[in-house]
Amino acid sequence: MPGRFFLTRPISDIADALGVSGNVPAQTARRNIQPGQEMLVLTQSGLVPMRWGMIPVGRVNARGRPVMETIINARSETVFDKTAFEGVGRAVVPVDGWYEWTGEKRRKTAWRICSADGAPLFSAAITDTWQAPGGLQVDQFATVTCEPNGDVKPIHHRMGVLLKPADINTWLTGSEEQAKELTRPWPDGLLQIEEATDVDWTAP
Repeated sequence: MPGRFFLTRPISDIADALGVSGNVPAQTARRNIQPGQEMLVLTQSGLVPMRWGMIPVGRVNARGRPVMETIINARSETVFDKTAFEGVGRAVVPVDGWYEWTGEKRRKTAWRICSADGAPLFSAAITDTWQAPGGLQVDQFATVTCEPNGDVKPIHHRMGVLLKPADINTWLTGSEEQAKELTRPWPDGLLQIEEATDVDWTAP
C-alpha cells in the first residue's frame, strides 16, 4: 500500500489527462510526498488540495468506540461497510507512482513503483473534512487499498486501488456497488518496480 507518493510531472499534464479545465492550483515537482502533507486530488469539483491522512474525529468503530488513529489507507474489503467510514466522499489521487520498503529495520530497501508505459497513475481515495480547533475545516483523504497484483506481491501484501481513466467518473459519481467493482488489483505487467537509490528521504 502506498507509503509515500511522488509526482514530478507538471500539474498541467495531469489536468489534461483528467480533462480538467479552468484554473488549476499550482503544485511543484515532489519526489517524496509523505502522509500528513497536502496533495492535489480530483473530486467532482475538480483538482483541489487535501491533506493525506484522515483524522477520524467523531467517528466510531463497529463497537461504538472512537477511532483514534489517523487513517492513511483504507482497506477496500471493508471501506464501504465500516461505521468509521460512513458518509465519506470519494476522490482520485493523481501520481507518478509510490514507494514501498522491504527488509528489516535499519536495513530496509526502498522500491519505486510506477506505470510501465510512463503514464500517470490514478489512485482511488475516500475523503472527509476534519473540524479542527478554532473552527478551521481541513479537507483530508485516505487511499483505498486491495490485494497486490503479481508485480507488487514480491514486495508488499497490499497495493493501492488504481483506476483506468475511463473508470474515474464511476468512482467519483457512481453507486456504492459500482465503486466496489473497481476495487480490484491492477492487471499484471503494467507496473515498473525498481530500487529507489536516488531519493533524499529528508527532502520533499
